[in-house]
Amino acid sequence: MPSVKRAPRNSVKDRPDKWRIFLRKQKRLLRPAAWIAASCLAILLIVVVAHTAAPGGTLTTMRDRLGNAAAGAGLRVTDVVIEGRANTPEPLLRAAIGVSKGDPILGFSVEQARARIASLNWVEHATVERRLPSTLVVVLQERSPFAVWQHQGKFVVIDRAGQTVANQDVAQFRNLPLVVGPGAPVAAAALLDALTERPSLSGRIVAGVRVGERRWNLRMNSGADVMLPEGHEIEALDRLIKLQQEHAVLDRPLIAIDMRLPDKLVLRPKPEPRADSTPPPPPKKPT
Repeated sequence: MPSVKRAPRNSVKDRPDKWRIFLRKQKRLLRPAAWIAASCLAILLIVVVAHTAAPGGTLTTMRDRLGNAAAGAGLRVTDVVIEGRANTPEPLLRAAIGVSKGDPILGFSVEQARARIASLNWVEHATVERRLPSTLVVVLQERSPFAVWQHQGKFVVIDRAGQTVANQDVAQFRNLPLVVGPGAPVAAAALLDALTERPSLSGRIVAGVRVGERRWNLRMNSGADVMLPEGHEIEALDRLIKLQQEHAVLDRPLIAIDMRLPDKLVLRPKPEPRADSTPPPPPKKPT
C-alpha cells in the first residue's frame, strides 16, 4: 500500500497570503478608530441634549420637522384616550396635554406633556404614550379626596397627605370630614383614622379644630368643644366613649369638655342665654 506524504507544518502552503495579512493589520487599526468614533458620537449626543433644554433647541426643531414630515404620511393624532380621570377638570387636563386631533403625532414631547399634566393639583402620577399610527393615551393616577379644610373663611379639598387638590366646587365633597385651622391638613390623617374606628363618636362630630398647630378640639353637634390632649388623642377618645356610656356627657348642655389632663376632667356648662346675646355659630361644611 503506497504511503501518503504530508507537508510539514512549517510548509509555505500553511502561511496566509499577503491579502489576509493586510486585512488582519487593518482590523487592528480599525479598533482604535471605532472607539474614537463612538466617543465623538457620545459627545455629539450630549451637545444635542443640552440644546434641547432651550426652546427652539436642536432636537425640538428636528422633532418638529420629523413630525411634519410624518404627518404628511398620515401620522396624525386622531384619538386622545384618557384613563383614570375622575375629578381632574377636563378642560384643564386637555390644556395640559397640549395636543389636539389632527396634530402630528411625532411633533411633540411626550415628557413635557407628562410634566404639565403632573403639575395639576388632582394628579399624583401620569403617563403619556404614543400608539402609532394615530392614538395618544394618557393614564392618570389621581389623589383621593380625604377631607375639607376650612381656613380664613375658605374651603378646600385635601388629600390624605394634606395636599390641596381642589378649591372650586367644594360643595360636592360636603360629606367629607371637616378640619379647621392652621396646620390641620398635615395632622388630619391620624385623628380622622382614629375617629373612623370609633363610629359612636364620629357621628357626633361637626369638625376637628387644630389649636396652636399642636393639638385638637372636637366641635360636637351639640355645640360643645371636646379639648383633646396633645399627643394622646386616642387615649382621650376611648376615655370619652366610656364617659358617654356611663354618664352621657355628650348629651348634657355643656360648652366644653376639657380632657387635656389625664387625671382630671373639667365640664363647663353652657351659660344661661341672655336676651341681648347670640352665641357664635359652629363651623359649617361648604354649601
